[in-house]
Amino acid sequence: MAACGAAAAEYSALLSLSCGPITRRRFAVSCRARPPGNLSAQQKKKRGKNIAPKQRSSNELLLTTEENGQLPSTSLRTSMERPQKSTSNIPGDHLEKFTKEILIESALSGGNPAHLCESPLFMELTVLKEENMLLKADAQFLKAKIVEFAETEEFLFKLEKERSLLDATVRELEARFLVAQTDIWKVVPLQYDVWMEKVENLQHMLGCLKNHVEKYAALLDQHDDLHDKIDELEASLKEGKTSEFSPYVVELLQQKLKAAKSRHQAGHQETNTHIQVYQQLTEEFQDNLGKLIEESGRLEHSANSMPSEFWSHILLMIDGWFLERKIPNTDARMLREMAWKRDDRICEAYFACKGAKESDVMETFLKLTLSGNSQCSSGLHIVHIAAEMAPVAKVGGLADVVAGLGKALQTKGHLVEIVLPKYDCMQLDQITNLKVLDVVIQSYFDGNLFSNNVWTGTVEGLPVYFIEPQHPSKFFWRAQYYGEHDDFKRYSYFSRAALELLYQSGKKIDIIHCHDWQTAFVLDRPDRMQDNAHGRINVAKGGIVYSNIVTTVSPTYALEVRSEGGRGLQDTLKMHSRKFVGILNGIDTGTWNPSTDRFLAVQYSATDLQGKAANKAFLRKQLGLYSEDASQPLVACITRLVPQKGLHLIRHAIYKTAELGGQFVLLGSSPVPHIQREFEGVADQFQKNNNIRLILKYDEALSHCIYAASDMFIIPSMFEPCGLTQMIAMRYGSVPIVRQTGGLCDSVFDFDDETIPVELRNGFTFARTDEQDLSSCLERAFSYYSRKPMVWKQLVQKDMQIDFSWDSPASQYENLYQSAVAQARGAAQT
Repeated sequence: MAACGAAAAEYSALLSLSCGPITRRRFAVSCRARPPGNLSAQQKKKRGKNIAPKQRSSNELLLTTEENGQLPSTSLRTSMERPQKSTSNIPGDHLEKFTKEILIESALSGGNPAHLCESPLFMELTVLKEENMLLKADAQFLKAKIVEFAETEEFLFKLEKERSLLDATVRELEARFLVAQTDIWKVVPLQYDVWMEKVENLQHMLGCLKNHVEKYAALLDQHDDLHDKIDELEASLKEGKTSEFSPYVVELLQQKLKAAKSRHQAGHQETNTHIQVYQQLTEEFQDNLGKLIEESGRLEHSANSMPSEFWSHILLMIDGWFLERKIPNTDARMLREMAWKRDDRICEAYFACKGAKESDVMETFLKLTLSGNSQCSSGLHIVHIAAEMAPVAKVGGLADVVAGLGKALQTKGHLVEIVLPKYDCMQLDQITNLKVLDVVIQSYFDGNLFSNNVWTGTVEGLPVYFIEPQHPSKFFWRAQYYGEHDDFKRYSYFSRAALELLYQSGKKIDIIHCHDWQTAFVLDRPDRMQDNAHGRINVAKGGIVYSNIVTTVSPTYALEVRSEGGRGLQDTLKMHSRKFVGILNGIDTGTWNPSTDRFLAVQYSATDLQGKAANKAFLRKQLGLYSEDASQPLVACITRLVPQKGLHLIRHAIYKTAELGGQFVLLGSSPVPHIQREFEGVADQFQKNNNIRLILKYDEALSHCIYAASDMFIIPSMFEPCGLTQMIAMRYGSVPIVRQTGGLCDSVFDFDDETIPVELRNGFTFARTDEQDLSSCLERAFSYYSRKPMVWKQLVQKDMQIDFSWDSPASQYENLYQSAVAQARGAAQT
């Protein structure tokens, strides 16, 4: 993109085109008394004479506390409930009454009461009375024990409920601990302030973990108390003077005690297991936390070890001071240079005044400029102006390119900055240290001057500026990135505001890299901006004409757009062919890595493919696919459902896969309503088919799982400038099936093409856009998969080991930048 004003000679412009609950049982106890001994014939005769006709039968005497002859049915209530006292007559009362009647009758008949007391009948009745008194005592004893046992079992119930809650706590803490471990070992790319906050959070988590351990230990003590209580109850039962009239009660109570003891022992073992897990987690946590704190101390004195995000924060802080007119341009430039080359003095000054007022921090930094000795960095100052950047504002592959290329260039020692619109739908949680500057940048639009707020923050370790227009149309407050009726106006406004920001920042920028048509706006001249066919403004043409270098995202696509694929720009591209080059994109191999991917059920690598089979089984279960045949191939497609992607071929691939006996999963949606409805109809058609699933939305986590689970990945695009999904698929061991177009030609080479070196053959390709070619390609892939499993495994391993990182593309861009800067400096000197 062309520069504005006097700054034109200071930088080069580059345009990129990518176009068991507890059951509470009830039990009852009945006690049957033994009959009295046999009476002598004389006693019977005497008794027959003396006893009144209303005679009581004594051959069977029942001890009963309920009408049915049983103890009260005792449910296991809480300790506040007690078995109710019986209101029935007790055998002892009957015996007492019976004795009194005999004495009265004896007295009336002139008998001797003392002699009656010595009679065998009376003596046996006395023994019976004593035994019944003991039986009554037994009953009361057993009632008390039953109540005590009910309380014990209720405590066990509460204890098991508490343990289930603690189990959930254990699982949650284990998950948080794994996340904490990940944070610990990913600390290098974190900004220092956030990093130290992580340390504090981990310390807090450790404290919570210790509290849970102590709580569980107390619970274990309660278990021990319960164990003692059960032992005491069992001993009292064994040693108690229970009579022979209650063996059934004793047996039932012993069974209950045995069951309670068994459950207690199981709970005790499980509690001990959890305590051991807690202790192990605590030890690991303390060990890792100690390493983290030790690393913290080391990093405080080592500027070169500080992560990129730290230096990006320093640069944004310095730029903010200058834009807010708090420090002069000369000092800002010198401080930027020091930060750029990671000067130890900057690092020491920052931590020396950490927590101080901003004025004190600025004063400390400005003292560094007095010492001088600031050498210019050998790297380039590169600014990317774009409409997207992953993960903060992502729609398609452009967002991945901006983030991936920016990080790769930063790693190579260049100062990289990004300028984005401030959308209302951005993922704000992906931005570190987001803040609005106390400055307003003004820019012209439609003949009027408008104000813009400027926000700063770091994304993926890169310094980013967000422009928020104060325009009545609220250009970027639409709850979506693209698809608005005034997209042309929105992005032309943003492009002008972005250039105004760079101009007012006073920076000496080497490269402005504009991405796609949204950032290709400048002046309207017939030979520069007007479309070749219609006479209307064509911003892509203007970007091509004004830029020092024009790149696109693959070598093959660069050839295609200079012919019939140029959509009217082929003549312009031919005219500027010397500065037009195609560089194949890369992917972020840190994000797309099956051996570390947190979204996967099981992580795996090229040398250990067992995890891939596990992920396939997991996805099948998650989506309700048929899972009995582990060898059944799974074909996947993850795409936006737009005409460019070959919609008729995607539909055909679904039916062909079903015909070949495979399974098919589609993940994606369409911004075009009638296309979305059409695929919803296809989804309804296969709703009851357990081999086909269409998920008509985008789900980031699910996409990772599909890449890992699939055996083949289909991309039948009509045109494809680069394509990233085929690279990601190969990274996860999913063999690509693609149409030969654009970047697909530069990254996928047919397995059966003998004109291509064997080491490059990594997939299956077809040329034409008809269903027959696609069917033939799918049949070949299925044949290798089912008939030559070892060959297929070797192909999968080869694909996973291909380097699709940004390292090589970034080197190519680096060479282009250096060439453009050399030309611009040479032109400025002449």
